[in-house]
Order: sequence, then C-alpha cells, then structure tokens
Amino acid sequence: MTNTIPQRFLPLDVFRGLTVCFMIIVNTPGWDTAYGILNHAQWHGCTPTDMVFPSFLFAVGNAMSFSMRKFAQLDNTTVLAKIFRRTVLIFLLGYLMYWLPFVRHTSTGWEFIPIAETRILGVLQRIALCYCFASLLIHYLPKKGVWIVSALLLIGYWLIMYAFGDPADRYSLTGNAALHFDKLVLGDKHLYHGEGIAFDPEGLLSTLPAIVNVIAGYYTGLFIQEKGKTATGRIRLLQMGGLLILVALLWNTMFPINKKLWTSSYVLYTVGIDLLILGLLIYVIDYKKQERWTGFFTVFGKNPLFLYLLSEVLVIFLYFFQVGDLSVHRWINTYLFQVILPGKPGSLLFALVFMLLCWSVGKILDKRRIYIRV
Repeated sequence: MTNTIPQRFLPLDVFRGLTVCFMIIVNTPGWDTAYGILNHAQWHGCTPTDMVFPSFLFAVGNAMSFSMRKFAQLDNTTVLAKIFRRTVLIFLLGYLMYWLPFVRHTSTGWEFIPIAETRILGVLQRIALCYCFASLLIHYLPKKGVWIVSALLLIGYWLIMYAFGDPADRYSLTGNAALHFDKLVLGDKHLYHGEGIAFDPEGLLSTLPAIVNVIAGYYTGLFIQEKGKTATGRIRLLQMGGLLILVALLWNTMFPINKKLWTSSYVLYTVGIDLLILGLLIYVIDYKKQERWTGFFTVFGKNPLFLYLLSEVLVIFLYFFQVGDLSVHRWINTYLFQVILPGKPGSLLFALVFMLLCWSVGKILDKRRIYIRV
C-alpha cells in the first residue's frame, strides 16, 4: 500500500476507471434476467460486456508503461523478483477469492470445501499470468521482438485450435482444443462449471493470446505519453483502431470472435475498440478540455485491482449468508429492488447501487490519498 500515486495521463485513468466501473455492474446483476448489453455473448460474437475483461488487461498494460520505467535502473535479480512477486500475489488473491468462504451449505450444516474441488484459474489469475509474461517479453526483448512474439502467439493459438480441435466443430464448447488441454493439465474439478460442463474461459491455453492485450496496452500507453496530446497522435490511434477491427472481422470468417475461447480475432477486435475509446477520451478530455465529469471514474482508476477484488468478495458473502432459506443477495433483491422495479430494471438498479457502494470505498481511500498497489 502507498499514500502517493505516480503521475498519470488522465484519459488512461478514466479508461481504467470506466472499465472497473462497468466490470462491477455486469458482474453483479440483482436478478435472474438482465438487459442484453449486460450479458456475455452466448458463444461466438462480442457484446459490450465481452469488452470489459480484455479492456482491463489493456489497462494493465497502460499502467505498466509507467511502472516499468524504473526497471532500466534495476539489476536483473531485482527486476525478476518484482515481476514474480506481483504475479504470485495477484494469482493467490484470485485463487483464494474463488475458494471463499472456504465452506458450503449442506443439509447438516457447513462443510469445508477441499482443495481438490477448487477452481485454479480465473480473472485475477489470468491478469497475473498475462502481466508476468508481458513484463518479461517487454523487458528482455527489443520492441520488434515483442511484436514478433505477439504475432506468433496469435497465429500459433489459431493453428493449435485448428489442428487439435474436433474436426466436426473446432470452435464449439465441447470440441475446442483449449478445453481438451485444460482438462488434461488441470482436471475437471479444477475448472469452471458455469457453462454446464467443466470448461474454463480463463484456462491455460487461452491465456496465450490474452498476453497480447497487455502488450498492446503497454505500447499504447507509451505512444500516448509521447504523442497522445497531438492531433496526429489522436488520428493514428483512431486509424489503428479501425484497421485492427477490420482485420478482426476478416479473421472472424475463419477464426470466430469469441470471448470464452479468447480467440485471436477477439484480441484484435477488442484492442481496436480500446484504441477508438482512448482516441475519443483524449479528444474530449485533452482537446475539448471537458474534465469535470472525469472525477467519478478516476476514483475507480486509482485503486482498480483493490476495488474489483472488494466487489467480488462482497458479493460472494452476499450469496453465502442467508435470511431464512434465501441468500442475503436474493432476499435484498426479492423484497427491495424487485418491489421497486420488477424484472430487468430492478436487476440493473441493484447493480448500480452495488457499484456506487464500491465507489464510495474508493472515494474514501482517494480522499485519504491511499492507493493500494498489488
């Protein structure tokens, strides 16, 4: 934890804050139904909700463009220690978060959840792994080498998915190579089961292309620091964003845009949209000087990982503790939010109130100049 925050570029802070804000909203619906914009695509395709996680990884790369400056003055052992320490800490936080509250309800009371049944991978774990590999590549390879490796990761992942997937449907839920690899390495019980089968959308194999989201965020951060305030810089961001989206849509005809498989076309598509969003933010904030609205989002942007972790832990306990036969989460929504606004509106209202609760914690930390670095 630190009481100071390094100098930031305001559009990047706002971008990071927007991402965390929307992530909390889409992760905490109040009811069984939600507006389509707040749902993931069922399989192929990309909704606004599917933009949240890759944008978070992109924002991690943005932050690295500031934090990695000091690596040049450090010896090799110190650099590796910093990278691996942060990787392990974030990974463990994610693992423990999914294990919480370590017990489950049974007909006879609480029962301890054995390690053998815990999910190993997840959102924070993917962030940790992508941060680790991106940091090592960026620190030890020249820029051209990093981009060559990035291309190999995207093309190599496509080739692996094509070669080892089920020939009948290589990119289906049950026939994709990422599923086969994760089941072989991790086993069914350590995978996510939210799709109705053992399948982890944050699995090992599909982490390879996700590394490129962080790398793209890093070099975008450097570019914005150097040329982001210029008209030429803004135009180049928009041009590159449009180009990547076009390439992604063409690639989509062969390797479908798919968040749960984290396909290579999905990487290019999401990075392209992130560049367009940043170009727009720079235009509004730096060129038009419209900054008054940004304060709300920079609260999230200054403590992003902590506020995301807080939101997840809070909702885990809302689901765990009970009022009668209902979880606290269900009880609050049944007798309050669904009474005020039945159906989807009430679900959204709960998500907004929950997001504002997390924001309030962030605001208190910001007022006290407390910025928690993981």
